[in-house]
Amino acid sequence: MLAPLAHIAPTSLLIAEKLVKTYGPLAALQAVSLQVQKGHVVGIVGPSGAGKTTLLQILGTLERPDSGTLTLDGQQPFALSAKELARFRNQYLGFVFQFHNLLPEFTALENVCLPGMLAGRRKADVEPRAKELLDLLGLADRMHNGGGQLSGGEQQRVAVARALVNKPALVLADEPSGNLDSENAELLHNLFFKLRDELGQTFVIVTHNPALAARCNEVIRLQDGRNA
Repeated sequence: MLAPLAHIAPTSLLIAEKLVKTYGPLAALQAVSLQVQKGHVVGIVGPSGAGKTTLLQILGTLERPDSGTLTLDGQQPFALSAKELARFRNQYLGFVFQFHNLLPEFTALENVCLPGMLAGRRKADVEPRAKELLDLLGLADRMHNGGGQLSGGEQQRVAVARALVNKPALVLADEPSGNLDSENAELLHNLFFKLRDELGQTFVIVTHNPALAARCNEVIRLQDGRNA
């Protein structure tokens, strides 16, 4: 079994200060600031067009801000070269999207192993962690099934395991339950908090789901690209 992390007093894992991002005439983010504490689940909420996905992409280093600073685990990723940034992203960050984006020709286990292998690790070294995660997420008997043999909820749980396989400091999720029915959405939400409580995992989740937002340690509200 995966060992829980020792209790650590909350400390800032991520600090974003005055992030600005524009796309032509569109001001997607206007001086947005936030902090994320280690071992917390943080929700990002707001109406459509508020800048939630843009913010998540910058926090995940997939987009660069026009101005402002981002510090993650004491490092400033946007000061890195493109090659160093890709390595940093693979090591420190995990991603879960609304659509699971599994490779259909791979089994669940192979999909979970993929980020570790992309990081240069041997499959034999990645597989034990992948199997432990699939077991933890209730998929021990499904790990050798292909994507087409899994339900939507099972596929999204595989995506969560994939996000965790490299032991990231932070997992970012963009409407992860938006494509699930209410029962599977609740199961997925429960899973995030189980991982927080048992493994000390930190999450930032963009969501329109008020029940999920209500359970988060903190909620960041955006309106028209600004902190609301």
